[in-house]
Amino acid sequence: MNAHVRPADPKKLIKGATGDWEVVIGMEIHAQVTSNAKLFSGASTGFGAEPNAHVSLVDAAMPGMLPVINAECVRQAVRTGLGLNAQINRRSVFDRKNYFYPDLPQGYQISQYKSPIVGEGEIVVDLSPTEQITVGIERLHLEQDAGKSIHDQHPTMSFVDLNRSGVALMEIVSRPDLRSSEEAKAFVSKLRTILRYLGTCDGDMEKGNLRADVNVSVRRPGEPYGTRCEIKNVNSIRFIGQAVEAEARRQIGIIEDGGTIDQETRLYDPGKGETRSMRSKEEAHDYRYFPDPDLLPLEFDDAFVANLKSALPELPDAKKARFIAEYGLSPYDASVLVAEREQADYFEAVAKGRDGKAAANWVINELFGRLNKEGKDIAASPVSAAQLGGLVDLIGEGTISGKIAKDLFEILWTEAASGPLDPRQIVEARGMKQVTDTGAIEKAVDEIIAANPDKVEQVKAKPTMLGWFVGQAMKASGGKANPQALNEILKKKLGI
Repeated sequence: MNAHVRPADPKKLIKGATGDWEVVIGMEIHAQVTSNAKLFSGASTGFGAEPNAHVSLVDAAMPGMLPVINAECVRQAVRTGLGLNAQINRRSVFDRKNYFYPDLPQGYQISQYKSPIVGEGEIVVDLSPTEQITVGIERLHLEQDAGKSIHDQHPTMSFVDLNRSGVALMEIVSRPDLRSSEEAKAFVSKLRTILRYLGTCDGDMEKGNLRADVNVSVRRPGEPYGTRCEIKNVNSIRFIGQAVEAEARRQIGIIEDGGTIDQETRLYDPGKGETRSMRSKEEAHDYRYFPDPDLLPLEFDDAFVANLKSALPELPDAKKARFIAEYGLSPYDASVLVAEREQADYFEAVAKGRDGKAAANWVINELFGRLNKEGKDIAASPVSAAQLGGLVDLIGEGTISGKIAKDLFEILWTEAASGPLDPRQIVEARGMKQVTDTGAIEKAVDEIIAANPDKVEQVKAKPTMLGWFVGQAMKASGGKANPQALNEILKKKLGI
């Protein structure tokens, strides 16, 4: 779906002093490939090592050192292309992109220019339970990362750490199909989810393993594209949203004041909430690309691609559709559950052979709610899927009520450190069973009615008073009376 075909959505327009504006956004995502070794050398890609500990002679660009392609990085790029429903090019070429910078030892970056490994694809992004957009992917190519300049270790000198030099990156380029900061954030979240499902990039933005260059321009609805500015290296989804908003407002302000936008590269400053100029188009590099003479074109056959395709995991869109069909979930609940592969696996372990909606309810509201509150991820959950499944069973059987279940969840969560807890044994041992014995409930109800003749008169005139009786009877039973049985007995005894 081409960008210009999409009509402007009035809800997404930005109000300027002279009317409405539409923001147009395209993304270039740099995703670090999950592999043990770098793209063209055997050096480790481990994070957090001492500076320059993971540097081979190739990474340091010693004379006469030749790059050797890492086959796993190629497989990871193809898997990613398949996950993006993209064209896999059976032949691609590595080029040298020439520029001089202290952290680029070779004086060029090995990248792909005219012939990338992956061509056009698309991603479907859920914006809300009722709104989806399709974002075109223009290409995905492999390239090596640069090193890192460090400016805060010495008053007059900068240092260079080459641990990242030569680490494999996938650059994933979208079409300019995004029309708001919310869409931009949702797109990156979805892409990150796909990469993590595939296991081709861990998506850890704090470590710089996923970074976004955000291209932003503004136009009057229906007009041609405006001049774009590129905001480099944004490393959090929240900052991507803020950078789009700040840059769109900056451009609108300039145009409304009669100025023009210069095509330039900018940086986003989260502290000030603004973008600032890095370099203008006039200084932009002519990278003088040419095919790398040390690397043959990369060629593989259909069998290579088919083999990788057959081993792909179930991806988020397919999983979401299956959860809706198999477990009767709403599209919204299914989206929440498939956002992370580990969350989806946990839910399935709880839901297998049980009421899917009840399982989803407990996983999303109680478990995810508590994990969020305590800043934990699903791997650190004190409550296992087997335990939560046991809790759902006890509610389904009527052994415990929803209210008692919350107390049981609290025990499972807070006492996990003392060893494995069995929900059924806890309910037995601590007398938490719901009272379904109508005789015992009737006795409690009779006592309350006898003690409150005035309330009995009032409830006949005002049936909503029944809640008071329910509360009293629940209190008398220590919260264990079966609510349905209690309601029926009260209505019968009070004649309403």
